[in-house]
Amino acid sequence: MFRFTTAEKSELYGAILQAFGAANERLETALGLDDVRARLRTVGWLDAIHDDDLQEALRRLREWQLLDVVQNHAENYRTAEEYERRNLQYSLTRRGEAAFAGVEHALSVLASTGALQTAVLEAITDRLDELYVLLGGSTSSDRRVFSTLQELEGHLEALLANTKAFNGELQRLLRAEGADLVTFREVKAATVAYLQEFLVNLDQRGQTVASAVERVEGWGVNLLHERALRGAELPPLADGDPAPAWLERRRARWEGLQAWFRPVDGSRPRVEQLHDVARRAIVTLLQVLDRITESRRRSSSAVQDFRELARWFAAAPTEDDLHRLWSTAFGLGPARHAHLAHPDPELVPSSGSWAEAPPVEVSALLRTSGRTERFTRTGKVRDIGGIKAARAERARKERAELEAAWDVLITDGPVRLSGFGMLEHTVFERLLDLLGRALAARPDSGGARRAVTSDGRVEVVLRPLPDGGRAVLRTPRGRLEGPDHLVEIHSAGSAREPAGREAG
Repeated sequence: MFRFTTAEKSELYGAILQAFGAANERLETALGLDDVRARLRTVGWLDAIHDDDLQEALRRLREWQLLDVVQNHAENYRTAEEYERRNLQYSLTRRGEAAFAGVEHALSVLASTGALQTAVLEAITDRLDELYVLLGGSTSSDRRVFSTLQELEGHLEALLANTKAFNGELQRLLRAEGADLVTFREVKAATVAYLQEFLVNLDQRGQTVASAVERVEGWGVNLLHERALRGAELPPLADGDPAPAWLERRRARWEGLQAWFRPVDGSRPRVEQLHDVARRAIVTLLQVLDRITESRRRSSSAVQDFRELARWFAAAPTEDDLHRLWSTAFGLGPARHAHLAHPDPELVPSSGSWAEAPPVEVSALLRTSGRTERFTRTGKVRDIGGIKAARAERARKERAELEAAWDVLITDGPVRLSGFGMLEHTVFERLLDLLGRALAARPDSGGARRAVTSDGRVEVVLRPLPDGGRAVLRTPRGRLEGPDHLVEIHSAGSAREPAGREAG
């Protein structure tokens, strides 16, 4: 199919296919010899070409099944020459259209740069919300459902393509070597800033998309695809019904959307993996920049030193030379003991060999710190009994406050958050900590959020109220107002209902 790209006259073949592609954009499916020549000028082919060469190029493209030729019997020809030139009409085959589209796509990929765009996530959320409204409306148009679904899939494809392209560019940037240090630093600094900007509120945007997917799935994905199929108004084909293949592509695209934001198998969403990749890239970029900066400061790097040492090992003539080279390179130690002497140097003659002389005591600290032991008076040990007693008393007091707070907050069943009313400030802080842990947890299929304290002794279950409402909590230091919820708090060894509180 792509043989024309490597043939001898590849530029001419490519220009001819580009001419047919430009004609198809103007709904001209068949071109004669003169039409092809005119179209070549519009696509940038300005070299002179003989009719025989152009016909030979068209013939080769026909042999490769990229062009088809038919006779035009609808024209009136006045001369035999006019018949020869205008009788044959050329058009692209399915293989020709695919080959031209493949080359165009390859050129666009080479010229494009990937990007991480939070606007795409917001556009996906908007299209999902629009689908939710359309599916819930009895008077909504199936054509509008189809167009909105097409826009959603387009945004998803843009997200996938841009993410893959950006990740490829990022990995190539991490492997870049030999670049100018100033330019390299500017590019990496700009990339780090770009990634940090992308990571702002990425978790919240991903959760928003997941919630929108869940709302649409509440109406049923099959209903969505059936209405979109009716709105697509697919034309009939000679080789069968196009609807099954169309529906299969839609289901595959929706599974891709689920894998990115709300996997049905409970696995980790890919948008969270993208979050990890971006953070690792920031750390790696900073580390690479530090290493390059450090290597530029030195006349030689550790890598170059080891490569030079490897060449020395490879050139060593004997095994003994290898051992000496190893001892010289890796067995060196500081000669900090050279100044040490015997307790009575006069007993050791200066003319004697060092191998026959008695050894000298060397301190173990001399090699590591460069100093010998110094024996001085032992430092006075501080009496910490009072500190330990004060800390133990403070710990008992905090534990008593904690137990008192749990004793007030535990419930035997669901209660309204607004039922807590007036609370001591220490108890309010414990309740606020439990609410924060619950709100940070992901809701289950029933909408409940569960969390436990760090010691695992207390569990809180938070459920939204169907009728909404507001809750006001008061303490001696102020008041807190927010959405009302059903709260259920369990604590080991406590099973009484706190007084003065209405059960849910």
